[in-house]
Amino acid sequence: MLTETAYEETRLSLWRRVREFAVPPSMIETATARRAAGDWAGSCAAAGFDVDFRMPDVTRDYGGELTARLRADLRRLAPDLLRWHMPRIAPDGLLRPGLTMALARYGAAARDGTSPLYLVARTPPAWADAGQRIGLALWDPSSRTGTGRDPHPRPHPRFRFDLHRHLWAADRSGELRSRGGSGPGGTPRAAPRAAVPQGLVPAELLGAAHRWAEDAALLLHADGLPPGPVVVRLGARRRLVLRPEAGALPGTPAGSRIAVAGRRATGLPVLPEAAVRVPPDVELLRAGLVEAEQLHPLVAAALVPGHASTRRAVMADAAERARLVECRGELHRIGLVDGVLKPLDHDAAEIRREELLAALEGPPLPCLRAVDEAYRSPHCLDDVRERLNHGDVDGALAVVRDLLGPEALPRHGPLRDTLLTAAERRIDHGLFRAGPADHAPKGDPSHVHGRGLSRSRFRPRGHSRR
Repeated sequence: MLTETAYEETRLSLWRRVREFAVPPSMIETATARRAAGDWAGSCAAAGFDVDFRMPDVTRDYGGELTARLRADLRRLAPDLLRWHMPRIAPDGLLRPGLTMALARYGAAARDGTSPLYLVARTPPAWADAGQRIGLALWDPSSRTGTGRDPHPRPHPRFRFDLHRHLWAADRSGELRSRGGSGPGGTPRAAPRAAVPQGLVPAELLGAAHRWAEDAALLLHADGLPPGPVVVRLGARRRLVLRPEAGALPGTPAGSRIAVAGRRATGLPVLPEAAVRVPPDVELLRAGLVEAEQLHPLVAAALVPGHASTRRAVMADAAERARLVECRGELHRIGLVDGVLKPLDHDAAEIRREELLAALEGPPLPCLRAVDEAYRSPHCLDDVRERLNHGDVDGALAVVRDLLGPEALPRHGPLRDTLLTAAERRIDHGLFRAGPADHAPKGDPSHVHGRGLSRSRFRPRGHSRR
């Protein structure tokens, strides 16, 4: 029981950090404004998306009818909302790497005239994930054009949003409340006891289990399969088999029987991950770890009806930014003066004298030592790293400027190394975008998961890029 509690706290703590840093308010505001103006491409750019197709090419290759359907979906696409809901991995909460997710499927629209055409979102492989950018592309199963650089160009059967449009379409975002297992006040709705055998489904999934049968029926119907069993993946080594009862089709009441999966479950359709679990926002609200205003506005509106979102980036004023330092038995302040971090309780002559003494290897004045530490390894370094990990370069630099001043240059130390490493890793992403997948630098430690700047992303000095 203690182990389960610790796991739950760790998982929710991860999601709380993701919600704080992964989709900054400035991104949401800009992307929303551009979407409202009808500029879907500008909205994608503001949300960190790279669009890998041109509408004239789509019209040439697939015709005007398909182009009109695609354009309608792009106009309802909220890329910031899609980024909010994208699958993520521990320990840093970064986007799941090397993933291709179906957002929409256009039946028999591929070049061969029989296969469906997919609108997909793609994440780069781990070695090229700097900036946490997402690609928006079309995937034609009858054509291999334009997929050379992506390690997994085919849409993933488990991670898919084509059956969960409320996770990316602004006009359907309100469905999150009913489809996400949320009851009154944002609390998870429990599954009927008769539908779930005691102890077979983990407690954190019970809020979603009441919809498994209905979502399984939607899956089978969408994929053109007859009613039958569907696999529910609970973890790396744990699976269940969901057997919908007869008549469990879209628009009809659905029931199911659940059993532990055996060897015969191989090859069965897989219930999408978005249907298996309660959305983390529902769990965070239930646990009191976030307030509605800390959520994406569309998510808050769905889970807390009537809530008026006021999510904004808040910066402290100059007086609040001043830090207290114990200096020679007294509390002194350091803060910004004319855009530069300086001691506030020492005059210029004293500061020059103390700087000279420090240059001669004398003990530095505590206030000067605090300023130097701020330039090298500030207290906000973890905050800066989190923002850089999630691609929020502007937010990270704003934190640095807010502490050190707009013209400050970090001195040699962890802060400078962090900023330089983040800049260098953007080159990896550029190489990925420019060419095929064999550009991956085999010896780069960011090949593995757990690839945040605070862990394995630092390269030794003199490291040469392959």
